[in-house]
Order: sequence, then C-alpha cells, then structure tokens
Amino acid sequence: MARELPPGITHLHVHYLHTPASVIAYAAKLRGLSWSFSAHAKDIWTTPDWEKREKIAAAAWGVTCTQDGHRELQRLSDRADKVGLVYHGLDLQRFPAPPPRPTRDGADAADPVRFITIGRAVEKKGFDDLLAALARLPPGLHWRLTHIGGGEKLRALQAQAKELGLTERVTWAGPKAQSEVVTALREADLFVLPSRQAGDGDRDGLPNVVMEAASQALPIVATDFAGIPEFVREGVEGLLVQPGDVEGLARALAT
Repeated sequence: MARELPPGITHLHVHYLHTPASVIAYAAKLRGLSWSFSAHAKDIWTTPDWEKREKIAAAAWGVTCTQDGHRELQRLSDRADKVGLVYHGLDLQRFPAPPPRPTRDGADAADPVRFITIGRAVEKKGFDDLLAALARLPPGLHWRLTHIGGGEKLRALQAQAKELGLTERVTWAGPKAQSEVVTALREADLFVLPSRQAGDGDRDGLPNVVMEAASQALPIVATDFAGIPEFVREGVEGLLVQPGDVEGLARALAT
C-alpha cells in the first residue's frame, strides 16, 4: 500500500481500529503521512488496551459512533480531544414512510403477531436468549418469528428452536438485500434484538437494524446495552431489558 499510494496523498483514514488500522498505521509510517480512524464495535472491544492506546497516540484524530465506545477510547487516549463522538445515521431517502399496521394482538391463531429480528447468528446478538424467551410466552399468544441473516451459529439456533418445539413458528430467511429487509420490516409488528457481550468481549455498537426498524415505526424490544439505549428510549421507541434476562425478554415481548 505504501508503495502504490499516489504521490498526492497526504493523509489516510481507516474504518476499524483492529487489523485495518494496523495496515494504515504502517503504510502511513512508511510514507511519512498522518492518519486517522473510525472505530465501531468489535474493533473497540476485542482489541487489547495496549494496542488501542498505541494506535490512538499515533493517529492524528479518531471518531466513534456511540457514547459507550467513546468512553472506552477516551479512557485510553493521550489527549482528551483526540477522539470525537459522531453518531452514524440512515439515508432516509432509501426508506419509505412507515405503513399503517393492522391491530394484531396475538389472540387470533389465524393471524399471529409477527416478530422480526435481523443480524448475524453470532454470540453477541443473543438469539439463543430470544428463542428461550419465545418458549416462555403464554400459550394463548399466537406469534411467528422471522430471522434475517446468516452466521456461524445458525445451525445451532435451528437445533435449539427444534428442541424447544418452535420450528413451525420460526422462519430462517437467511441473508437478504436491504430492499428485502425493508419489505420484511413493513410486514412485521415488532422488532426484537437481545444483544449482549460475547465471551471474547465482542459487543454491538448501535446496530443499523435498530434504526431501520424505527424508520418503519416498529416498536422495538431490545437490551439496555452498548449503544442501544442511546437510541431506544424506554416507553417511546420500545422496551428495554437487561442483557441475558430471558424472563424479562419474554415479559417485554408479551407486553
């Protein structure tokens, strides 16, 4: 990269503070350039403190997109003003106005409430907690869940759904293009995302899918964790539960 950069380049900017920032930091050093970074989620929470501290010190400046991540990077920063907080947003021109929705309440077995969740099937998304919570819902509440996304834990989740007797109620839609995601959000009644911290320290920032659900006026059930409560206000955009609280998640869904 250092060899192939055009001669007019004077500054490099990189997204993600882990391996991508290592590449840019070394290339900038070889060329005598300044560089800066954007940090997001996994790159903040799975990179060792010593490495983050060195990279922040070497960079001209950095930004991150949640207060949660900002506090962590400020803790390691060599200057109080080195890292800024810049929330990311949505291009709302790509999202239609929210549709009118029928008043489904789960009482009619022929017209069940439609839950939707979106995200890679990885530990930090908490989809195993979601399945466990769904199994605890009152028997008189009729519902269906659609999951959109791929991921390494997809087969394990499908096996869990079968073990809990939920196979007929859960649709594993796989990865979808954004236009198809928007269509699915417009057909749903409630969005749910029970994020939590993974065993390796990985955690979400503010998932775009939460904002996409809000763009379609979907009520949201999510966890009071990471950057989510910076967007979802309790009782306004939706309901928040503690990460890993399966019973609380079940109560929020039932509510």
